[in-house]
Amino acid sequence: MRVRATAATAALLLATLTACGGGSSEKAAASTPPATATPSEKVDCTDQTLDQAEWMKHCSGEAGTGGDGTEGKLTGLKFGESYTWPDGLKVSVLEAKEWTQFTDEDYATDDPAQTEFRVKVKVTNGGEAPVKLDDLSVFIEGATNGGEAATTGFATDSQPLEGRLAPGVSATKTDDNALETKYGKKIVVTVQRNSDDFSLDFPEFEGEITG
Repeated sequence: MRVRATAATAALLLATLTACGGGSSEKAAASTPPATATPSEKVDCTDQTLDQAEWMKHCSGEAGTGGDGTEGKLTGLKFGESYTWPDGLKVSVLEAKEWTQFTDEDYATDDPAQTEFRVKVKVTNGGEAPVKLDDLSVFIEGATNGGEAATTGFATDSQPLEGRLAPGVSATKTDDNALETKYGKKIVVTVQRNSDDFSLDFPEFEGEITG
């Protein structure tokens, strides 16, 4: 009798719950709003006070965005393409042209064993703070069979990487070099940047010294 009474009581309770909440699962599903994605946190990736952990979380995908299909590229960039550092400073190597306008004020003379040339580098400050151009330097290697270019200087129309670049301003600067002729004229130009942030990358641009 006890078992039957318990079973009957359970059956009655179940029937009562079903009658009171009939279709409750469908109504709950219909009334529950669909889950919405949490909006991504707004972070100013050009803020130089942003700590590294926050920058890596929210801004690392922005590094190397040159706006010309070069996003994320550090190597294999061609002359004319660009690379942008996290603070908004964009750099591009425009050309490397053989130098022939020697004067007495130059640090080099016309040497048949050397290819003397001038590299033009375009920098654009897309950030919100001035940038010290003295922090930039150019390192050049031969791309065919080795060799490293030596720094020199040509006085005519020289525009060295020095001084400050204001926000929103672009400038074309020059860097003068000499590479032994045996290494050919195909080169790799690495633009280096001195910074307290040791995680900064240095983009490499490939091209050829033209006459």
